[in-house]
Amino acid sequence: MYVKFYTRPTCELCVEGLHTLKIVQEDLVFQIEIINIEENDTIHEKYMLMIPVVELNHQIIQYGQLDYPTLYEALSDKN
Repeated sequence: MYVKFYTRPTCELCVEGLHTLKIVQEDLVFQIEIINIEENDTIHEKYMLMIPVVELNHQIIQYGQLDYPTLYEALSDKN
């Protein structure tokens, strides 16, 4: 299972979000694809006010303030 994590440099909320996602990854098996939204104008426009964004199968799992219970529940349902 591959999870997309949309972020940008110097985003403190993204650093915290990635840390939370990696804690979930300790309990569930999945790969994280880190995507810098500043490298693609379309993605930047879509997610610039939402980051960090966690996406699975083109569906947003959670964005903004990420938390373990929400991510774990959403990703364990897909596992």
